[in-house]
Amino acid sequence: MEVDLVVKGGNVVIPTRTFFGGVAIDKGKIVALCTDSAFPSSRKVIDVKGKTILPGTVDPEAHPGRPVAREIKTESRAAAAGGITTWGIQSPSPRMGPQFDPQAVKPEDVVSFSDVVPYCISACEKDSTVDFFFTPMVETDQQASEIPAYAKNFGITSYKFYLHCKNYEIAKHWAHGSGLPRGFDSGTVYIGMENVARLGPPGIVSLHCEDWEIARVIEERLRNEGRNDMAAWSDRSPAFCEAIHVAQYSYLAKVTGCPIHIQHVTTPETIEEIRRAKERGVTIFGQTGPHYLSLPRGTWKINVPLRDEETIEKLWDAVASGLIDAIGSDHVVSRTRGKREQLLKESVWETVSGFSSRVESFLPVMLSEGVNQGRISLQRLAEISSENPAKIWGLYPKKGCLLPGADADLTIVDLEKKVTVRNDMIYSTPGWSIYEGKEMKGWPVMTVLRGEVIMEWKEGAPRAEIVGRPNGKYIPRVPGSRSYPL
Repeated sequence: MEVDLVVKGGNVVIPTRTFFGGVAIDKGKIVALCTDSAFPSSRKVIDVKGKTILPGTVDPEAHPGRPVAREIKTESRAAAAGGITTWGIQSPSPRMGPQFDPQAVKPEDVVSFSDVVPYCISACEKDSTVDFFFTPMVETDQQASEIPAYAKNFGITSYKFYLHCKNYEIAKHWAHGSGLPRGFDSGTVYIGMENVARLGPPGIVSLHCEDWEIARVIEERLRNEGRNDMAAWSDRSPAFCEAIHVAQYSYLAKVTGCPIHIQHVTTPETIEEIRRAKERGVTIFGQTGPHYLSLPRGTWKINVPLRDEETIEKLWDAVASGLIDAIGSDHVVSRTRGKREQLLKESVWETVSGFSSRVESFLPVMLSEGVNQGRISLQRLAEISSENPAKIWGLYPKKGCLLPGADADLTIVDLEKKVTVRNDMIYSTPGWSIYEGKEMKGWPVMTVLRGEVIMEWKEGAPRAEIVGRPNGKYIPRVPGSRSYPL
């Protein structure tokens, strides 16, 4: 038997152990895991020379999209540079069409996803470097009611509610520019949960939990006190604002029988509410992000806000112990182009929320601050960044694992590689990183998608190189096909 490609000479990470060997690949699929003495003959061989072979990274939360079609080319290249092979693109309907103006979006622009998803699939398959799936952001009763049709026609089984944007008048400055110009209420969430529950696994509702109706009151008090420092943004939305939404909507998930995924788990209080929900029989998963595991409050303005260093350590403990199930980059593209210094204003209330290039720092943070600091093992990294996201979002075992029959998606990392982050390394359009100047140990050096190398950081090169033409494919999912016991 001759195969297309053998990737050898690496430390292969599988759930039960790490062994020295590699992966045999044919027709875009994994056909065998082998020790170096047992490989079949192959038309091509890549020797990774002692580096670590992980399953391709599945990033379940990314927000390219003003509109998606315009940004997918640059941002998917950034994803490949960061070692990502599969991307979960989360977007409201106005950003999935051919045109989007954040200054002029209107309530009537919130259309059925049936009107925009076919275009978005076609546009992304033309320009995406990585594989992708969609998690639409629901804002109307119509969209929530049409979930069964979206699942049947487009293979979409995951849906998101931006709970902090329910009250449009409170959230309008941020929500409007994000393509959410209407607002919604708990009735819309209820309809959505009912319909997702009827899909069966892997149907899931994803929630951004952060009560901005309470944050409004706290912000007013902080402004009256003269607070305008960056840490005031974290004080504006304390832990209970996050946890209260988890408590409320996990109860609704219990009532409807709907599995839910809590994005942006940033506090012990939220982790406790997730634990309580599980005790009540709710199918519930928790996700945090590399930025919440590495950047303390006062670093930048982001939603959900950054927390203090003591909380960061508690989050790492939860990641290691299994209380947090998955990691997502929450990648965005800054509305305002420019370097960090250009975006930073004298007052936090005037500073643009969010920062770019998160997808490129996903694995470097998890390797440098996690694996190389002894906070998590390589096996746990593979679980939370590949296997678990694939199971939660209905991609497993096609994605997220090194098993015969799976797509040949590999992320090869050098645990010893030290990199000082520079803005000229960045592929994401705004061209800057919040980690600029920070040295990280551990870095992705090759990304393989369905048996083809799409990124390589060659020895001595100043940054990663994107290889080949865009070849990303849309991944439809099958309602009722099952996935998620983690």
